[in-house]
Amino acid sequence: MSGPSEAQSIPLARPEIGAREEELVREVLRSGRLSLGPMGERFEREFAAWLGVEDAIAVSNGTTGLHLGVRALGWGPGDEVLTSPFSFVASANCLLYEGVRPVFCDVDPETLNLDPEAATAAIGESTAGVLPIDIFGYPAAMPELEALADKRGLGLLEDACEALGAVDSDGRKVGARGNLAIFAFYANKQMTTAEGGMVVTGDPAIAARLRSERNQGRAADMGWLDHGGLGFNYRLSDIAAALGVAQLEKLDAMLAGRNRVAALYEDALSQADFVSSLANGDKARARQGGAGAVKVPISGRGQERRSWFVYTVQLDEEINRDAVIARLAERGVASKAYLPCIHLFPHLRELGYREGQFPVAEAASARSLALPFFPAMSESQVARVCEALAQSIR
Repeated sequence: MSGPSEAQSIPLARPEIGAREEELVREVLRSGRLSLGPMGERFEREFAAWLGVEDAIAVSNGTTGLHLGVRALGWGPGDEVLTSPFSFVASANCLLYEGVRPVFCDVDPETLNLDPEAATAAIGESTAGVLPIDIFGYPAAMPELEALADKRGLGLLEDACEALGAVDSDGRKVGARGNLAIFAFYANKQMTTAEGGMVVTGDPAIAARLRSERNQGRAADMGWLDHGGLGFNYRLSDIAAALGVAQLEKLDAMLAGRNRVAALYEDALSQADFVSSLANGDKARARQGGAGAVKVPISGRGQERRSWFVYTVQLDEEINRDAVIARLAERGVASKAYLPCIHLFPHLRELGYREGQFPVAEAASARSLALPFFPAMSESQVARVCEALAQSIR
């Protein structure tokens, strides 16, 4: 069986890059200021304005932003930080960089975010903080986690790398609560700078420290080769910042496009006989035969609203996910297992973690499947993906 041509294939993700990005990149190239120039400062100002915060600090990627956040909170050797095992590995690695032990806690079965009750139960004498992840763009339970942190005197670092544009249960944009929060702009994110990230904080002293440490420990009032302390090369280039400025100009439209595509998926899948239930709760459907069933993600509850990063469904446990991925590929549809449980990676197993410790997270990891998702997807492309999924699970 010959596969579809490249032109017919539907990719997993596709960035929205156009003439405005090209225009601003050329502006930077012609200026001669490729790093630490006016375009980087402009990107920080405009990002902060869009988010509704006082300041934002651009960094080379989300991982470096998380690392700087760990240092800013003073977490170090002997400390333990509560976090989720259902995440991209950077959320744990940033702790290990500073000798901090990640203490994993299970997740909420509906949101797949860190469960506040599990986090509360995991607090010990060495607990120094909490690092929640807004997984797949769904806002973490920040009011509950803030209350826990305040009660126990814990630091709080929010990994919002997948959640730009999400709204939390208090009706606020994710990252705008005054805590340290980190965003990332990889090519499949809600907006992209190719590689890049942003740190937001409500504390001017922390902002000054972050700007110094991202630039080899050089403070704003220091000379070119003066350094006041340990730092890193975590700068974002002005070329990348130019992409960011252009992307910010159309971010609201791109977020709306993601909402549109997610709604198309929900509508199409709600009509499918292989959908066992929709997690929103008001559209439950009994499975009507076939080899298995699919569960779709929630868009929100109460005031919470997901910012759609990826569109990830969960397959019934009897379905062979690898076989589904292969069959989808034969039909010209990209898909991916998303995400692994990071506590089972070799370097984290060395801390004593093993299978069976976090059953909700491990079940989600074993069953999750990311489908093609990007703002420009057409209704016909979504329909084709859903048809291919139906054919691939039977």
